[in-house]
Amino acid sequence: MTEEERAALVDIGTVHIDPNLPPAERAADYLRQIKDPYCFICNGAVVRLQFDPNGGDLKSHLKNYFIACKQG
Repeated sequence: MTEEERAALVDIGTVHIDPNLPPAERAADYLRQIKDPYCFICNGAVVRLQFDPNGGDLKSHLKNYFIACKQG
């Protein structure tokens, strides 16, 4: 990633969400502020989210994760 590309990313620490807004408006406000929800900066590190097109759905992954946490 070039310095220009990095400079264009939003630091998630600068994103402020008004908890008084309805959920849909909070989501829209977050997307407006973060610009690219798949690539942003967090604590100085570039975070890039990608999903495996052949991977399971999020619900299944979360379910398995919490089952594993519960089992210790």
